[in-house]
Amino acid sequence: MTTQSELRDLGLFDARVPRYTSYPPANHFSEATDPELTAQWLSAVPVKGRVSLYVHIPYCRRLCWFCACRTQGTSTNRPLVPYLEQVAKEFAIVDQYLPKDVRVSHIHLGGGTPTILDPELIEQLGSIVNTFRPKDDDLEFSVEIDPTEVDQARIDALRNIGMTRASIGVQDFDPLVQNSIGREQSYEDTRNVVNMLRAAGVTSLNMDILYGLPHQTRARLTDSVQKVLSLSPDRVALYGYAHVPWMAKRQVMIPSEALPHAEDRLKLFETARKLFVWDGYEEIGIDHYARPEDSLAIAARQGTMRRNFQGYTEDSAEVLIGFGASAISRYPQGYAQNHSTSSRYAAAIEAGSLATARGHAMTRDDLLRGAMIDDLMCQFELDTEALAHRFGTTQLAIFDMTESLRHRFADYIDVKGSKIRLIKDARLIARLAAQEIDAYLMPDGRHSRAM
Repeated sequence: MTTQSELRDLGLFDARVPRYTSYPPANHFSEATDPELTAQWLSAVPVKGRVSLYVHIPYCRRLCWFCACRTQGTSTNRPLVPYLEQVAKEFAIVDQYLPKDVRVSHIHLGGGTPTILDPELIEQLGSIVNTFRPKDDDLEFSVEIDPTEVDQARIDALRNIGMTRASIGVQDFDPLVQNSIGREQSYEDTRNVVNMLRAAGVTSLNMDILYGLPHQTRARLTDSVQKVLSLSPDRVALYGYAHVPWMAKRQVMIPSEALPHAEDRLKLFETARKLFVWDGYEEIGIDHYARPEDSLAIAARQGTMRRNFQGYTEDSAEVLIGFGASAISRYPQGYAQNHSTSSRYAAAIEAGSLATARGHAMTRDDLLRGAMIDDLMCQFELDTEALAHRFGTTQLAIFDMTESLRHRFADYIDVKGSKIRLIKDARLIARLAAQEIDAYLMPDGRHSRAM
């Protein structure tokens, strides 16, 4: 592995770079994308095409301080009933524009806390998504689950509506770390929920864990990772904590003086990475680990893995339709994001309109650069010949677009024939490499650290 000194000279420890779950990054979205344009994109979905559905539940019983998601707290179920009514109306509005014979390949319930819904509301939401369009026989239905906000009745209800994969946020099991991020969640509670999920027939299990949290040490993280491994998830996401209090105001509650420095973050990452690899997990992209038989690991080996707002995915659908406040949709023509606040979202839906507030219409250059960044983030490789054929351009033109990449990372890449491949520390530098393809300006301080 490259020395810390070499990585420091490369700028890894100082850089702030997009996570590239979209291109362009969402901070470049504008109000030029409106409900009328979204309606056109929905109508243009190919007959008999495949789509994925994402439903955002923006409510939580507690607002964890580390979280930068669009969420709001509620101590009662009072806002949940009207919110689901609005989601149902949004499905009806989308139904007016989307061709009738498309099929659903993936469903994802995210948040927020989807398991804040009681069993009756879960069944109601299930009816909404399951009757919207025909589903693929191998449909994946994933749900984000908070072990502190779920019980057997909710798990049974989720299984009844079709959940096939559960995703559990762990972050860290150490009590001191949990206290510093406002997220108390014991290993015992998490283990009990895992056992309930498996007893209910949900065999596909994801877990998220964070490095770079306050008071984290290699010993504490090692203990947390070993506890995660004892639960034997099918895949794990090892995310770097993004401290962006100028965007996520609740993060001011986190003691910044207790955050590890960038070079210590690298040590934490390497500690966790080695533990997952030693336990038989395959390294997937920059920050995922999966059992060899997991569908994401298979997609990574076959070169079909992609990147979206949830991270890495094996979903091959070209269209992702987001429902709910702040949800983002992806179409071949661009991105459309709903109003972020539940009040503005509700007002748009009650007026009978799509809730699009902003987005981005893709240019030919956007599509090409987005595909290049996706390839770098997923396979650590660019095939200039394949890209030229796909986008109707020349290999020379694409090669010219990589000039700054090849210059800056001359010691980290290998160029053979039509292939440009990251060959050293690819998982550490992929975001930095992708930035060299990015044609958009990077506002100072707008993104999380590259490491």
